[in-house]
Amino acid sequence: MPTPTRRRETSQLDSGAVERSHGGMAGSGPSELAVEGRWCRRMLARGPPCGTISGVPTLRIAQDPAADELLGRDPLALLIGMLLDQQFPMERAFGSPRLLADRLGVQPRSAADLAGMDADALVRVFQGPPALHRYPGSMAGRTQELCRLLVERYDGGAENMWADVPDGLTLLERLGELPGFGAQKSKIFLALLGKQYGVTPPGWREASGDYGLEGSRRSVADITGPESLAEVRAFKQDQKQAAKAAKA
Repeated sequence: MPTPTRRRETSQLDSGAVERSHGGMAGSGPSELAVEGRWCRRMLARGPPCGTISGVPTLRIAQDPAADELLGRDPLALLIGMLLDQQFPMERAFGSPRLLADRLGVQPRSAADLAGMDADALVRVFQGPPALHRYPGSMAGRTQELCRLLVERYDGGAENMWADVPDGLTLLERLGELPGFGAQKSKIFLALLGKQYGVTPPGWREASGDYGLEGSRRSVADITGPESLAEVRAFKQDQKQAAKAAKA
């Protein structure tokens, strides 16, 4: 797949400080956090923030205003939230990018910052408490893998994946090449981009399958508040029960 040849556009992960942290870093040494924060600050490049999406409706996936605000303006945060959405409550997975940013206490401007971070230091950040995932060690590593791929293929910008995409099927193929993104997750994220993020290349609904259907309540792509979250959960429970019944 050809690498997009575009000017550098970088995704910011946060402008928040540690004092806004949801749950904080209780149990972690302040000196350790200070060292990691200073390391990240040295990684920052100066310049105006880029990679944000304008005119996107306010997201209500994490059911937390600060977390949802970050998801709405930062494609990298949204992509990481989708990565973490497995074997972990959905709203907590999409709230984790906010926690990650708050714990670092800095404003990384591209996936390169996370890709280049010391692996053990990132694992400690993922461990919390509270943990950013049920499996913080493995998901910290997978997050770095994802960010490295973004650096190698998309100039460090998550939004570059779809900035020049000709159609929905091509974007689906690109998503499927990301670490941790299987066929189903790729279709769900494509539907999320189309339904809520203003990314609507030709044929995106068809490429995302049933997840792209108007009015569906199947996945995170359909969550716009507490009511739709409950409907999506009910749908998933029905699917699990049907699967169990089929095996019986």
